[in-house]
Amino acid sequence: MAMCRLHRIFCSVLTLALPIALGGCPLAIVSGLGAAGGAGYAANQERGVGGTFDDVGTKTSIQNAWLQVNPLMQRDFDITVYQGRVLLTGMSPNPELKAQAKQTAAQVPGVRVVYDEIEVAPSEGVGQSTKDTWISTQIRSKLTFDGQVRSVNYTIETVNGSVYVIGSARSQAELDRVTEDARSVASVKRVVSYVEIRPGEPVAAQPVTPAQASAPRAEAPDAPAAAPATAVEVQKL
Repeated sequence: MAMCRLHRIFCSVLTLALPIALGGCPLAIVSGLGAAGGAGYAANQERGVGGTFDDVGTKTSIQNAWLQVNPLMQRDFDITVYQGRVLLTGMSPNPELKAQAKQTAAQVPGVRVVYDEIEVAPSEGVGQSTKDTWISTQIRSKLTFDGQVRSVNYTIETVNGSVYVIGSARSQAELDRVTEDARSVASVKRVVSYVEIRPGEPVAAQPVTPAQASAPRAEAPDAPAAAPATAVEVQKL
């Protein structure tokens, strides 16, 4: 798994080099499409710049908590956070470590709900990790160039051929399109969705009234009604 993480870091470095050499690794080319906008990219998301920073802080807090409880969790598991909703993925050598990772993450301030998709199985080899990275890259590419999908509102994670999607859809039709884009990629075994549907104008773009600005900030609920409590799983044809 350590080798897998080194591979991801390597691809991230290639992504940063994209503006210099467009003829580089295909993994870098698509990843650069999302990152190039910086703060503007975050502002276009449903969660906005503030929500993005909150999620980054929540992820860091979970990583720190894992490091204190059991460093193996930080080494072997991945964390994706979207509007306080936490998706855990990776391979665990035993059920106890998997349960401990979820319990620790759930206790971190700012976490609204935890989706535990950690598998109890041997760690992925470098070959499978590379294939998973390529699957995620192809799906992100499809979503980016799909005019009927706001791709910035979706985060993709692939583990052992299983694709996990978390984010926010503007409609069921858009979510269905995202699912189909993911299913059409070679080597995808299944698609698991933790996407919530939020019709209308993105929350980050809605105007704030004077009354809302002066009102005390309400505490976020443990599990918002719009957030899916369980996964929606779509088997690949």
